[in-house]
Amino acid sequence: MRAFRAALTFLTRLPVGRLEAGDFARAPGWFAAAGLVIGAAGAGVWWLAAAIWPPVLAALAAVAAMLMITGALHEDGLADAFDGLGSGRPAERAMEIMRDSRIGSFGTLALALVLGARIAALVALGPLAPAAMIAGQGLSRAGMTLMLRRGPYLRAQGTGSGMTGPLGAGAWPLALAALAAAALTLWSGGWALAPALLGLVLAMLVLRGWAIRRLGGLTGDILGAAQVLGDLGFLLGWLAWP
Repeated sequence: MRAFRAALTFLTRLPVGRLEAGDFARAPGWFAAAGLVIGAAGAGVWWLAAAIWPPVLAALAAVAAMLMITGALHEDGLADAFDGLGSGRPAERAMEIMRDSRIGSFGTLALALVLGARIAALVALGPLAPAAMIAGQGLSRAGMTLMLRRGPYLRAQGTGSGMTGPLGAGAWPLALAALAAAALTLWSGGWALAPALLGLVLAMLVLRGWAIRRLGGLTGDILGAAQVLGDLGFLLGWLAWP
């Protein structure tokens, strides 16, 4: 379970005890399981908030709780990725822009639109929102793991540089967590699972294609952005089911 704890350390601010550097190489296989934990925390806040507040405030509280748990790690990547990719500059300059801690206009707009769309989607899902949060957070991080391992990863010194090897034994926790998230979606929303998965895959593939075309590969910011957009694509796909 050290690899699972490493995944929680990497993706969240939850205290999980001391770890060794080698534990993080096995962490990606557990990213989806960590996503289920993050989604479950958001779902718990939604249930509590929905008992006393209107749906929009419950959704806002749930999203805020997940941002606090993760330290807005992937949302920061989303803003940086859009600042770099949207700059129109050559690849090297675009990557420098992504490393800049300051947020630009493209990043601000992307962050505001995506967070607003996420809250609106959760409000529209109503009582299905908790299941959608859990499943979306888990499956989008499974997709992030597959993107990381497929590469190409550009930064030799980046945060994901030590996690790009074969999954090995980490394939089974990834598969189990993804299957659990898919089963939860099927149980809650029936065949809404199909458009939800399609929305997730399309969002992540479009971003990956954009990054490879503009930069020649992937970075940690791109992977973070892919998780956020994949989760949003999952929610919007679920809502598209009649």
